[in-house]
Amino acid sequence: MFVTRIRPRVSETDGVGHINNTSIPIWFESGRDEIFRLFTPDFSFKNWKLVLVNMSIDFVNETFYGQEVEVQTWIKKIGNTSFQIEEELYQDNELRARGVCTYVHYNFVERKPEPIPQHIRIQLEKHLR
Repeated sequence: MFVTRIRPRVSETDGVGHINNTSIPIWFESGRDEIFRLFTPDFSFKNWKLVLVNMSIDFVNETFYGQEVEVQTWIKKIGNTSFQIEEELYQDNELRARGVCTYVHYNFVERKPEPIPQHIRIQLEKHLR
């Protein structure tokens, strides 16, 4: 599991005083950085190898400004060319949101999916839940 801590910003709140639902997917994406690094160690978009093809988020409870949040990220499933990530967002040790997304290992030059390399698969397997 990967853990990322985030301090909510004022600009992420909405008119009713809690964190806007458009911020949560961005926070979840921040929690995926170490996964991105497995595929593209230098984070260069010239060498980028992943495409997000599906994302679903359940907003379980409100999240508020002024209190740190924790994003927990792990691998749910690994296929031949794709993998699923599960994510949970906590504030004050209480679940606030959970999500699932699917990425495809993709060759942008040939414009087609490619098998996940074995050395990366081994690293992903260490984070299976």
